[in-house]
Amino acid sequence: MFTAEGIDVIKTPPQAPRANAFAERWVGTIRRECTDRMFIVGQRHLAAVLAEYMAHYGHRPHRSLGQQPPNPPSGATDLTTARVRRRPILGGLINEYSQAA
Repeated sequence: MFTAEGIDVIKTPPQAPRANAFAERWVGTIRRECTDRMFIVGQRHLAAVLAEYMAHYGHRPHRSLGQQPPNPPSGATDLTTARVRRRPILGGLINEYSQAA
């Protein structure tokens, strides 16, 4: 499938976590923040949990970006009049906070 698209597949050596650091970082993050804290009861449940977490992951704060999401919202906000809205993710395991309109 990959060779038909002209993509070279590079196999990583076994038990070499630094060989594919981006994948290892993603797996570690999703385990620490999500699956290690839940009881997964089946493949369908796991797929639903991972889909919801991946939707959350794209706009959560990242430490390497100075606690900003990859695509931060633009504009300044007056914090004296702002109301905060909490939205639970994964049944409250993770919470997202945003400004209420």
